[in-house]
Order: sequence, then structure tokens, then C-alpha cells
Amino acid sequence: WTRQDAYIANALAAVDVPVILVLNKIDLVPEKEKLLAFIDEHFRGGAFESIMMVSARNGDGVAELEEHVLQKLPFSRPFYDEDQFTDRSERFLAAEMIREQLTVRLHQELPYALTVQIEEFRRNGDLLTIGAIIWVERDSQKQIAIGKKGIVLKQVGSKARMVLEELFGEKVFLRLWVKVSKDWSDSDKLIERFGYTD
Repeated sequence: WTRQDAYIANALAAVDVPVILVLNKIDLVPEKEKLLAFIDEHFRGGAFESIMMVSARNGDGVAELEEHVLQKLPFSRPFYDEDQFTDRSERFLAAEMIREQLTVRLHQELPYALTVQIEEFRRNGDLLTIGAIIWVERDSQKQIAIGKKGIVLKQVGSKARMVLEELFGEKVFLRLWVKVSKDWSDSDKLIERFGYTD
């Protein structure tokens, strides 16, 4: 329990909705008695509507947490049709699928320093052609994203193509380029151009 945790707990005490404290990774705590004593000392009778313990990795308590959250949600009519799973364009989805594969492959090197922009999205018969630019902020990041002899870019492209084919239900030809745009994440204009605003 850190100062940041305490700060967030204090901020949540002022909201006008039920607040649930969820303790994850309880499978890593060998002495549950100490955990229960800690909870009693710090949280019982506090700002939390309820306290739940889960282990997301092995699923302990997750179903109960979901059920508890569902009970607290107010009833409302659906915002979207049942068969609509997003309000975003196919281009945006394609960019996100490619970015996901980059993040999976490069999660330790540069997960937040890259984005993807779809330059080409064209159907021709049974083939969907997608051309995407992977934007990074430094030349050194470009080398990481490409990899030695292009191996990283080839692996990302292959995985992304499979995901895209499953998503769109058609054959995909995918072309990827890596380009540098210094400090793109600090530019409101570029962030808007890459589709990250409404």
C-alpha cells in the first residue's frame, strides 16, 4: 500500500458511486491471516462499499467480482446494436491490431513510443491490401522496430496479417514501413492525425 494508493483511495472517497477495493494476486500471499489483519486495520469501515480478493491468473474470485459489479451497474438500454462490436472504422481497427502485435513483440523496448497510421486500405476482389506506417520518435527506435536484417518487422507483419485476416474474414496483403517523427506523442496535431481523438 503506497502513497499513490492512498492518494487514489482518498480521491475515490469523494465520488458518488460505490467503490470496490479489489486486491489481486492473493495467490502470492502465503499467510492469509496477515492479509486479513491488514485489511481490517486499514480498510474496514472506510470509503469502500466492499472489499474483494482475487487471483486474476488462476481465476479465483473473478466470477464473484464480475457478478458484484453487474449488480451495481444501473440498467440502461444498449448504446449499439447487438452485432456491432465497435463504432470505430476498419482502418482504425487495422492500425490497433498492428500496434498490438508491435507491443507484444517490443513490450520491453518501446511500447509507448510508437503508433501506427494506415496509409492504404483497399479491397480488390478477394484481397484486402493494407499499407501501414509505424511511427517512432527516434532513429534508435526505428532500428529496434525493424530489427537485425528486418526480423522484427517480418515477425510483427506475419502475426498482424494473421490477426487481420481473422478480424476481416478475408485474405490480407500487409505492407509495413517504419518512419521517424520526432516527439510525435507531444504533438496535438499528429495525435489527431493518427486518429486518437474524437
